[in-house]
Amino acid sequence: MQDLAFRTLLYRYFFFNWMFKDVSQGNVLERAAAWRYNQQQARWLLTYMRRWLWCGAVFFALGSLAELLLNSPGFSACFYIPASLSVPVNAVIGVAWLGLKALPGPF
Repeated sequence: MQDLAFRTLLYRYFFFNWMFKDVSQGNVLERAAAWRYNQQQARWLLTYMRRWLWCGAVFFALGSLAELLLNSPGFSACFYIPASLSVPVNAVIGVAWLGLKALPGPF
């Protein structure tokens, strides 16, 4: 198997769209098969939520340390902003997971 570049591995570690198939392409049978495949792949979305949660918590802790120990609110913002971005990313992942688990197929 061919080794992937570090950038590709980092992208795949944090973003999940490479695992899913496009449900809007093909005939009805191909779209139904893509939907079922995406429903099976939804089990990995909770892993991505956990990754974003931990990264957000780590960045928040680093921001808190920078603010308390260094007394530098400007420098701590460099950590608080990525921490706050993990919240909407987790919301999107949660909605995608619920949609793939609870909704019927688009057919």
